Amino acid sequence: MSLVALIPAHDEQDRIVATLAGLYRQASRPDRIVVVADNCTDETARIAAHCGAEVFVPTDNHDKKAGALNQALGPLLDELDDDAYVLVQDADTVLNPDFVACAVDAMADPEVGAVGGIFYGEPGGGLLGLLQRMEYQRYAVEIRRKKNEAVVLTGTGTLFRASVLREVRAARLAGTVGGGDGYYSLASLTEDDEITKAVKTLGHRTVSPDGCWLVTEVMPSLGKLWHQRLRWQRGALENLRDYGWTPVTAPYFRQQMLLGAGALALGLFATFAVLSLTLVGWHGFSVFWTAITLLFVVERTLTVRRLGWRASLLAAPLVPELLYDAFRQAVFLRSLLDLALRREARWVAT
Repeated sequence: MSLVALIPAHDEQDRIVATLAGLYRQASRPDRIVVVADNCTDETARIAAHCGAEVFVPTDNHDKKAGALNQALGPLLDELDDDAYVLVQDADTVLNPDFVACAVDAMADPEVGAVGGIFYGEPGGGLLGLLQRMEYQRYAVEIRRKKNEAVVLTGTGTLFRASVLREVRAARLAGTVGGGDGYYSLASLTEDDEITKAVKTLGHRTVSPDGCWLVTEVMPSLGKLWHQRLRWQRGALENLRDYGWTPVTAPYFRQQMLLGAGALALGLFATFAVLSLTLVGWHGFSVFWTAITLLFVVERTLTVRRLGWRASLLAAPLVPELLYDAFRQAVFLRSLLDLALRREARWVAT
């Protein structure tokens, strides 16, 4: 068995050392580590080479991360057997030392075609950073509740069978799956979400075991967070449009419908509360609704308790997270509107 780590990187000189150190600390170290230095204008390539990694520089790439990965995967897969593994990891991410070993163990199940990581937010970022870490913590809880099914083969860290990547490209060439003629789709804003659907459409399971966790960056400002989430959400909606309703995409359609219902419910609740207080006034506490609210508070605080007392304290009053949820729902509505009006999607670096 051979395992190659592939790290797409664009101007990541400040983070590439920590990323590579995380790979060198793996209990099961990759046989090769290749940094894909895509349109870099900084010292990413030089630093990666100095740290002992191979460096691949894409030629005339205008297709962002997906295009860079496709160029690197071509010659790489020509050298690998079908039973080899390819780890694709973002350059702003640090894997826990047992990530690779855990992912390879999960591959013992022949039905598993890819293993995605469970991501947590790095320290810092103030209040906004803490809210993102709380969101990621609850996402990890949700993955466990789904018996560790990988909802998305996250770009922060995913292990593929080489044979599955070849199947994906063959399916694109045959027209069974869209997105161009490469391994990753060139037609999607969120290539990680799209390749998840491609792998599942081809009949493979995708999992995220508890041991496959990693730490990734959080957005330091509302502007960067808006652009990141707009890209994620618009890409997810476009991928569903392109794939249509299938047994694979049905749960994703339901998830998007629930997001829409949540946005509608929050808007109706806010409108009702304002009208009620304005026209009727305050009538005191309701025992029933107070009890429901307290149960909700308990659930919100318990699901982030591993992040420490600050997270639990922030979750308890509900209001900060309600505002954060309103922000996410605004992203959803904007993405839906842009898609409906066929506005051209713009990629903004974050």
